[in-house]
Amino acid sequence: MMQSTYPLEHDLGLRYYASNEDGIGGKLRSVAEDFIVEEIPPEPKGGSTGPYLICNLTKTNWELQHAVKEIAKRLAISHRRIGWAGTKDRNAITKQRISIYDVTTEKVGAVRLKDLVLEPIGNSNESLLLGDLQGNRFDILIRDTESPDLARMVESTTKTASEGIPNYFGLQRFGALRPVTHRVGEWILRGDYEQAVLTYVGMVFPGESDSARVVRSEFLESRDIETALHRFPVQLSFERSMLHYLRSHPGDFAGALRELPPKLLSMFVSAFQSYLFNCALSQRFDDGHTMHDPLPGDMLVFANGRTDTATATNLTAVSLHIKRSRCTIALFMPGKEMAAGQVPDATTAALLEEHHITPADYERAAKFVRTKFEGAYRPITLRTGIESSIENKSVRLKFTLPPGHYATTVCREFMKADPAKMI
Repeated sequence: MMQSTYPLEHDLGLRYYASNEDGIGGKLRSVAEDFIVEEIPPEPKGGSTGPYLICNLTKTNWELQHAVKEIAKRLAISHRRIGWAGTKDRNAITKQRISIYDVTTEKVGAVRLKDLVLEPIGNSNESLLLGDLQGNRFDILIRDTESPDLARMVESTTKTASEGIPNYFGLQRFGALRPVTHRVGEWILRGDYEQAVLTYVGMVFPGESDSARVVRSEFLESRDIETALHRFPVQLSFERSMLHYLRSHPGDFAGALRELPPKLLSMFVSAFQSYLFNCALSQRFDDGHTMHDPLPGDMLVFANGRTDTATATNLTAVSLHIKRSRCTIALFMPGKEMAAGQVPDATTAALLEEHHITPADYERAAKFVRTKFEGAYRPITLRTGIESSIENKSVRLKFTLPPGHYATTVCREFMKADPAKMI
């Protein structure tokens, strides 16, 4: 394995690559057509009639939360009536399904938004919920690669991906231009809603425009809400919504956070869970272990969904199962509830203590956000078959991933490039 040299990746816990070879470099998303994502829906649920209209949504360079807000505005409904199965990349062409409560096909057909196509396909008795998908299919072009031995490097990394790479949560999980979501989530977990708002509205990152960085810095220094409302650009709509609320309700930072869409609010806390996972996985590598190296007490997830635990007496057999891709090691992502046998490993427990987070904090956050934050296991290894091709100095990758796995994690292994070239 090889360590990343990029400070931002270290800040987010993405500290390692699976292979020791140099990457091919290059850039993602030079144009939207370079990154195409197509959702693989599950079998239809909820019958073929009901109050929820299921639609195909195809969008280009739209962030999902903003797209939903604009669709709701055109339909003159609350954005809370729109559900979806997965949050897709912004700088991309994405194809997915959404559900809209109590609207007609005629109204949906009249929606006109630039670079967005909404197509009704049927009705259901149930809304789409996060996770209601089989996976995602990707078609990605990496441009301007730099490897002098491109064909060999692509072949080698394709083999590595089939054997397994670290199953990190990708950069976009934390915000592509402003990787801030996990920081906001930590403040929510700690019950400090003022710091959560100040972090979301005022924290500055180099990926943003100069004008955005200036207004954020000025607000963080002055806390002058009226001036901020005059200066913040209209495209920063979520920040402006919170500032408008604070102008009318001074000091009510909890209320300001609730001005955000519920799914975005819940994503803050789950992003902190993702951050803990990345850090715990990298710490495992810091300690000299690998993805295929079971330790006593490790949870094992088998291909058929069965789970088991590694013990001092079965390590040899478990290692063989892992080598043959029959199972993978999983790390526990803590939440407000833990079933029997679900306990954080020592590294995750130490991280929780370092950040002063307890199960009771997840309980409080769950009530505040009105979303369950239960504990869950996540495999530490991502394996996928990749169809790769070379087009001059560009590399095309086609592959499929299960829900919750990140295409940028796969591309990162090929590129080993500055994160700024992957957003």
